[in-house]
Amino acid sequence: MTSNLDPAVAARLKRSADGLVPAIAQQYDTGEVLMLGWMDDEALHRTLTTGRCTYWSRSRREYWVKGDTSGHFQHVKSVALDCDADTLLVKVDQVGAACHTGNRTCFDADVLLPATGQ
Repeated sequence: MTSNLDPAVAARLKRSADGLVPAIAQQYDTGEVLMLGWMDDEALHRTLTTGRCTYWSRSRREYWVKGDTSGHFQHVKSVALDCDADTLLVKVDQVGAACHTGNRTCFDADVLLPATGQ
C-alpha cells in the first residue's frame, strides 16, 4: 500500500515483518499508559496529519480511528520514535475509556506481581 508519510520519517522506521510498528498510547499529562495499537506508514501519516490516532487492525485488516465508533477519542499531543526506531509513543488526551473493554486503560485488569526473592 502506498502512503503519504514523509519519506524522511518512513526511512527511519523499523517495521515488523508485516510492516507494522507498535504504538503505545499514553495520557499526555499524567503519564498513564493507556493501550497498545499497531500502525503502518499510512496509519502514522493519518495520525500525524489529523491529530487523531489511526491504527491498523491486525484481525480486521483495516484502519480504525480511535473513537469513531466508541466516542472515546484520542487527541494527539505528540508522537515520538524510540531510540531503536521500532516503537512509537503517542501522547494523547484520552476522552473516555481507552480499552475496548470499557476500562480507562488496557493495563489495569491483570496485574502480574514480580517473583518473590527479587
